[in-house]
Amino acid sequence: METVLLILTLLFVAFVALGVYAGVKAVKAAKRGVDRTITQARRSVEDTTLRAKSLGQPGVVGELAQLRLSLRTSMRATQEALRAGAAEDGSLSESLGLFERLSAHGRELDDELRRLEREPDRATVASLMPRLRERTERITHSAESLRWAARDRARQFADEDFEALNAQIGVEAGALRHWTVEQPQERPGGQEADGPGGSGPHGSWPDSSDAAPAQSWAGPTEEEPPQQQSITAADPGARPTYPWQKSAKPEATN
Repeated sequence: METVLLILTLLFVAFVALGVYAGVKAVKAAKRGVDRTITQARRSVEDTTLRAKSLGQPGVVGELAQLRLSLRTSMRATQEALRAGAAEDGSLSESLGLFERLSAHGRELDDELRRLEREPDRATVASLMPRLRERTERITHSAESLRWAARDRARQFADEDFEALNAQIGVEAGALRHWTVEQPQERPGGQEADGPGGSGPHGSWPDSSDAAPAQSWAGPTEEEPPQQQSITAADPGARPTYPWQKSAKPEATN
């Protein structure tokens, strides 16, 4: 009885521990989902604000917003492309490492551009614009190089896979047409090649034992005696009879 109680107690503790673990995992997953949703919402709001500033505010403020928008768009597109490609191609892991290092420079530049948006000294900000524009172009160019290289690699793999698939389909299609009969090859002179047993260079004349017996013109053989036709004169008294004629009645005898 004590053993049964011990087993039930252990099962109860195990179920409670499992329930607590599952609850913690669910809470963490929900928290990650909420954080992801908040991050995406904040990112959408920031992008919309930057787009509005770049279009509605001329001068230094609008140019700073345009630089931030192009930087964020290029970096985000490259990150998505590399992560999607790395799931299928493990060789892109090194590219992801390089992109993480590039992202550090991109975030540093984005923070600097954000601070300059609130800078009241517009003249100083205008003097810094050429250097900021050059840094933004270099970072976006590096990000685009990684992104297009990953896309070209995926496209090349897809083309090679399609070529291999096309070759296999051709072989399978030929195997399915197994009933196709090869046409006889023609000789250079326009004549068809002789088949097996023909009189061509590759053929062989049939043996005398295999050949069909030729008809003899010397006369009938002993096994089949000739049918002699008797040449006799026709009986003048005989008359030909026809199917429609009635048979003659016998004469009455006295």
